[in-house]
Amino acid sequence: MANETLLASFEDGTSVEVAALKDEVAALKRRMAGSAERVALGETKSAAASGFSDRYLRRGDAGGLEAKSLESNDALGGYAVPQEIDGKIDATLKAISPIRSIANVVTVGSAGYRKLVASGGTPSGWANFEEARPETATPTFHEIVPASGELFANPAATQQMLDDAVFDVESWLAEEVATEFARAEGAAFVNGTGVNQPLGFLSSPVSANGDGSRAMGTLQTVGTSVAGGFPASDPGDVLLDLIQTLKQPYRQGAVFVMNSSTAATIRKFKTDDGAYIWQPGLQAGVPSSLLGYPVIEAEDMPDIASGSLSIAFGNFKAGYTIADRGETVVLRDPYTNKPFVHFYATRRIGGQVTNSESIKLLEFA
Repeated sequence: MANETLLASFEDGTSVEVAALKDEVAALKRRMAGSAERVALGETKSAAASGFSDRYLRRGDAGGLEAKSLESNDALGGYAVPQEIDGKIDATLKAISPIRSIANVVTVGSAGYRKLVASGGTPSGWANFEEARPETATPTFHEIVPASGELFANPAATQQMLDDAVFDVESWLAEEVATEFARAEGAAFVNGTGVNQPLGFLSSPVSANGDGSRAMGTLQTVGTSVAGGFPASDPGDVLLDLIQTLKQPYRQGAVFVMNSSTAATIRKFKTDDGAYIWQPGLQAGVPSSLLGYPVIEAEDMPDIASGSLSIAFGNFKAGYTIADRGETVVLRDPYTNKPFVHFYATRRIGGQVTNSESIKLLEFA
């Protein structure tokens, strides 16, 4: 009887261990299946990019590719580039487009991006625990639709280059398109007219009036009191005035924006004890700082001149919105300029000031 009890106990223990082992094996199989699925998905994406490059970019074979008509001209056809190539373009844009690196960038799938902004904040009040709550005033909402346009680039390569298997057509196209996009959008984000292109922050209305007394969308200017220059005595004080004009919450994350010529002038400013107010960045990727705030050099900012708005200071994450609408579309054109093959790339990009309290401009007047 004792032996039978011992045997039953052994069998029960073995069953439990076998069941646990089966559960571990099943879990391992699920993990392996998930890993295989992820690998297969990556291979599918890689194959899509490789097929796009080898078939369409190199040979012009559009069979099996999903056609997308360009928005600007229904007579033209194009193909949305795979995510891998579009990702390279996005990464390059972020790296070399100065305003894009500091602004609020949103990606939208349609041409209808809108943002509601309440002017003056939301009215509120105080009351006793048992008092009735009177109705507060209704805030005024403004709908902001960033001005946009279709940005295009048209790099070219010879068919001999495309036939060379060593030639990395993906990287070449992404770099060429991104470089041209960055140059064009950088100029538009600063000085764009808002007609078929973004509205640059320097093209926005300006006023010397302070916050609360300007129309919404109007940027405040701070004068230097000298036409086309800084005051001869204590020139750095003007920059302190510019900083203090910006409300304290916006100073967290604020930056100076100017071109290299203006930066060269300010780099010579010293304090009373002979120390430079400009601190150069000592590490790669770390910008120089001015009075404790990073300096972003944007060559599209104007040189110092009479009445110029050559320095901006503010929190561009809060103040300027860039709307990327849809993916990059490419049309292969081997006919227009033989023996070159052109790649007509387009992308819809919008931009506009969305919070006029968070950006201030220094006016040399």
